[in-house]
Amino acid sequence: MDSLDTLRIFLRVADLGGFARASASLELSKAAVSMAVQRLEASLDTQLFHRTTRKVQLTPDGHAFYERARDLLDDMDELHGMFRRGEHALKGRLRVDMPAGLAQQTVLPRLPEFLAAHPDLQIEISGTDRRVDIVREGFDCVIRVGPLEDSSLVARPLGVLPLLNCASPGYLRQYGTPLTLAELRTHRLVHFVGTFGQRAAGFEYVEDGEAKALPMQGAVTVNNGQSYEAAALAGLGIVQAPAHTMRGLIAAGKLVEILPTFLPPPMPVALLYAQRRNLPLRVRAFMEWVTALLTQAIVKPAPASATPVSNPSAPPADPT
Repeated sequence: MDSLDTLRIFLRVADLGGFARASASLELSKAAVSMAVQRLEASLDTQLFHRTTRKVQLTPDGHAFYERARDLLDDMDELHGMFRRGEHALKGRLRVDMPAGLAQQTVLPRLPEFLAAHPDLQIEISGTDRRVDIVREGFDCVIRVGPLEDSSLVARPLGVLPLLNCASPGYLRQYGTPLTLAELRTHRLVHFVGTFGQRAAGFEYVEDGEAKALPMQGAVTVNNGQSYEAAALAGLGIVQAPAHTMRGLIAAGKLVEILPTFLPPPMPVALLYAQRRNLPLRVRAFMEWVTALLTQAIVKPAPASATPVSNPSAPPADPT
C-alpha cells in the first residue's frame, strides 16, 4: 500500500467517523484500515485519532494533518487530470475568505453558476471581518477590502468600493438631517474598528481631492459589518458603508442617504493569495470567476485622486 493510498484511508476514516464505515466504503478489511492508520501515526510520531468504543474523532494534530492531506490529494487528482477537458476537469476543495457582507450579498447568490460549471469542486467560504492568516489557516485566496498590510502575499487589485453616508429615519427625526460638516458637531457616529482598542477614524470625507477625517462623538463601536448595519437601523448614529450594501435599505426606506457631497474615499478591493509557482487550476478558475463577478457587480475602477486618510490605527477590516 503506497503513501497516497494510506492518506486516502486516513481521510475516509476521518470523513466517516469510524474504521468499520471506512472499511466498508473502501471495500477493505477493518484490520487493513486500522493497520494503515496505525502505521501512518507511527511514521508521523503523533496520534491522529481519539478512539473510543462509540466513535473516532480527530485529535488537534489530526485536524492539522487532515487539511494538508486533503489539499495534497486534491493536487494529485488535478495532476492526474491535467490533460482532461470539459466540465468535469476541475476537482478538489477550495477554501476562500471574504467579508461576511460580500459573501452573503454578492458571491453566494451567484455561486450556483460557478458550481454548475465545475460540479466536482467543493468550496469552503469563510465570511469574516477579521484578517485571517492565509498560509497558517490554509486558505487558497482571500478577498480583502481596505488598506493592505505589507506581507509576502501576492495582491491582485480589483478596484474600489464606493461608500455612502446613511442614517435611519428615526435617528434623523431625533437629531435632524445634517447639511454641512459643521452641523455634525451635534450628531453621533457609529464607530467601526477591526479590533477593540483601536482609534476610530471619525467621519471621513474628500475635499479638494484630499481625504480627511472629522472626529465625532458616538456611543457605539462595532467590529463587524452585520453589527454596523444593525446599529444604523437601530438609530444609533450615522454610518459610512459600501453603497452596494446600503442601496436596498435606502430603497426600502429603512435608511436615508445624507451628505452626498461629503462622501468618504472609496475602499480598495484586492484578491490575495500565497506565492506559489503554479497555482492549482481550481484556484485560478475561481479567482477569474470572482474577479469578473465583483468588477461587474460592485467594484469600480480606482480613482486617481483621494488617497486614503493616513491613519496607522485604522481598522484593518471593512463594514461590508
